[in-house]
Amino acid sequence: MTTDQQVLIVDDETIAVRNLSHVMRKAGYTVTALNNGAEALALLDRQPFDVVLTDLRMEGVDGMAVLQKSRDKWPDCEVVLITGYATLESAVTAMRQGAFFYIAKPFRLEEVRKVVAEAMEKVRLRRENRHLKAQLQSYQFPGGIISRDPAIMRLMEIVRQVGPTGCNVLITGASGVGKELFARYLHQHGQRPEAPFLAVNCGVFTEELLANELFGHEKGAFTGATASKVGLVESANGGVLFLDEITEMSPSMQVKLLRVVQEREIMRVGGVRPIPIEVRFIAATNRPVQEAVAEGRLRADLYYRLNVVTLDIPPLHQRRGDIALLADHFLARAARRMGKPVRSFAVEAMALLQGHDFPGNVRELENLVERAVALCNGELLTPAHLPDTLTALPTSSFQPLLLPGQRKATLEELESRYIRWVLAETHDNQTLAAEILGIDRVSLWRKLKRMMGTEQQSERIDKRADSATI
Repeated sequence: MTTDQQVLIVDDETIAVRNLSHVMRKAGYTVTALNNGAEALALLDRQPFDVVLTDLRMEGVDGMAVLQKSRDKWPDCEVVLITGYATLESAVTAMRQGAFFYIAKPFRLEEVRKVVAEAMEKVRLRRENRHLKAQLQSYQFPGGIISRDPAIMRLMEIVRQVGPTGCNVLITGASGVGKELFARYLHQHGQRPEAPFLAVNCGVFTEELLANELFGHEKGAFTGATASKVGLVESANGGVLFLDEITEMSPSMQVKLLRVVQEREIMRVGGVRPIPIEVRFIAATNRPVQEAVAEGRLRADLYYRLNVVTLDIPPLHQRRGDIALLADHFLARAARRMGKPVRSFAVEAMALLQGHDFPGNVRELENLVERAVALCNGELLTPAHLPDTLTALPTSSFQPLLLPGQRKATLEELESRYIRWVLAETHDNQTLAAEILGIDRVSLWRKLKRMMGTEQQSERIDKRADSATI
């Protein structure tokens, strides 16, 4: 395993270059070291770096010139300036010209390591956000569906195949997974995407009101019916009627709906003349559909009429790869609507989101992100803007101490087992795993390298170098 985090060190003092190079390599970075600014400018013309660590005062080409070249040529690069001649004025000038940080001599090497790690994190976060935005465009489909999950991709392929057939479809899935979005996507791939798409939640109306909503009524059909009303089924003629929470419809209403689906005609309340209709019915439920049929919540004959094709949408916790895509989409939309400057998530905040089980699915994620944006006044959304109840810890158990017939594990073996378990729980997401473990990604990389047996015995650590000042 190799790191792709590149550090350029520029200093005309040999001992400073040697000590800084030692610390940066030990931290896991790939290091290039130069002794003068002119060579640095020439190299920066050809090669990008993630972080440039440069002395300010050097013969010929100074650190400000290196800073300017780095920012002009490679905008993603972060520059840390070091100088033994620190003044408030020079620090302000450096920061205004784009320096990430300004360190005065004498300094502790641990201080430099921390600053470079923070600069690296900023570079990584910027690139990850850009990558997410590019992915968002690639994985955003008509109708508002955003996903890169293989199971969702298979469902969308089924939708594209059955869309033109006009057959009835039953969509199942927990509340908040986006059943109506799939219904709309299905309509868009039908024979008449320009035709009406109407939706009704069958669980929010009484039986009488639902009959009136679906089938309409004739003038004088009941007290207060001063004019005829066209129902949703008739209004959707030529298009799609989406029946959400079909299992909440009363048994007698299911009988009436079954006749409409079978006969392709309706009778308005109080009417005497059947009205022919050509409507595609898409029904949805958040209940296990076989259980609903067995319990009598859904008539078997209506189920078979509606269930020509079934789309079972997996919950969000089964497609964690979509969390970052959806969160970034919801953040951008909420920030735009609220006029907020929020642009991205801190890595810790995203780790919390990716570790959450989201019982409310996509709807819960959307509400959570909107709340966080409302509370955030800066560009970066942090864990402080998320609910305290949010946790990134996996919920399954870990029992590493002793397996049947085995000896007790050593501390090193326990650490190895736990790291592998956390990686498995997070689907090899090293950013999230490092957050759960309470270490940075570089430390996790080093532990993995040691665990894989690819790291040779490191040379004796010079503790005095770590605590030295230069």
